[in-house]
Amino acid sequence: MPVEHIHLYGEREVEKVRLAGQAAATVLDRLSDAVQPGMSTLDLDNLAECFIREVGGKSGSLNYHGFPRQVCISLNDEVVHGIGRADRIIQFGDLVKLDVVVELGGYYGDNARTVCAGGAPDLLSEQLMAVTKASLEAGIDAAVDGATVNDVSTAVQRVVETAGFSCVRDMVGHGCGKHMHEPPEVPNFRMRSKSPRLVPGMIICIEPMVNVGDWRIEIDPQDRWTCRTLDHSLSAHFENQILITKKKPEILTVCPKNPIA
Repeated sequence: MPVEHIHLYGEREVEKVRLAGQAAATVLDRLSDAVQPGMSTLDLDNLAECFIREVGGKSGSLNYHGFPRQVCISLNDEVVHGIGRADRIIQFGDLVKLDVVVELGGYYGDNARTVCAGGAPDLLSEQLMAVTKASLEAGIDAAVDGATVNDVSTAVQRVVETAGFSCVRDMVGHGCGKHMHEPPEVPNFRMRSKSPRLVPGMIICIEPMVNVGDWRIEIDPQDRWTCRTLDHSLSAHFENQILITKKKPEILTVCPKNPIA
């Protein structure tokens, strides 16, 4: 997609996205700390509603194309878009993926994290989370002025596949600011086609979704939202929203030094 079709954010707008990103990061941090075995995913979603209200924002996910909950909560082989349910009980050692979008003042902050319920993960889960997080960091490092989206995608893919895991291909990162999803798409694998060049003022979400096994996924035929690995292998997900600058990229989804009240 040509750069002229991608919104470039001026400093006034950047500050508004920055505040939304800080709000989303605060909610994600608090929600991650709240994860415990024995609670339901609906319990977590209800907590998310309280945390979002306390930062002064609104859920960006609720009612988005009909999504029925405040945040996405996905367990184990669920990749993304899991719906909080009263009968979905978190077990010790579960990998819990939390995807939090907060709308604040008409702008959006979007971030995600994978945590292990109840303590230290097993060796495979620990490696999966570490590789997924490292691939996100590699993608961020590659997101510099003058690089391309494909440079970001290649950096993510290299880390993941070197570790023997696979990048989900049917779900990708995206632009985010005035809307939750904006151009450009940011795949986690190198595309053969030409990709947009990164320039200052672009805001993108880089979000590796990494599977232990095959990259292919399927959508739950009943709720039509929950995305699972086709081979039911474990999956992890990390995401940050970043601003392209003339220097190094700025991560917008960071908790503020002074908590938002």
